[in-house]
Amino acid sequence: MSDLHGYYIEDLSVGQTASYAKTITEADVVLFAGITGDDNPVHINQEFAETTMFKGRIVHGMFCAGLISCVAGTRMPGPGAIYVGQTLKFKAPVHIGDTVTATLTVREIILEKRRVICDTVATVKGRTVVEGEATFMIDHKPA
Repeated sequence: MSDLHGYYIEDLSVGQTASYAKTITEADVVLFAGITGDDNPVHINQEFAETTMFKGRIVHGMFCAGLISCVAGTRMPGPGAIYVGQTLKFKAPVHIGDTVTATLTVREIILEKRRVICDTVATVKGRTVVEGEATFMIDHKPA
């Protein structure tokens, strides 16, 4: 792996993992709302959010899913890998100030198709908040 190229498919193994952790800030939520246009008041309006079942503002679920993309693009499989699919289930709310850890685990390697299937999970204090499956297209080692 280099700064400009991640793992080659031959360098990955079933069970291999990589993670990234981030503490979510007020600025993160406001910037995400601005970039995506998702200004749902449950994310940006404290008074409204207090009237919901969450009893306060929550972080966008897709922000947490984006941390999975961070792992894929920067750690494993890393730069050069192409994201070709992702399923997600949002299991629990995330609040501003929570530290989210996103982890990818290689589940299957399909050499002839250059595909790697990973289990994906994001957790807060050991509790699963997002889970799913991602598929990547990854280069073979140069001859």
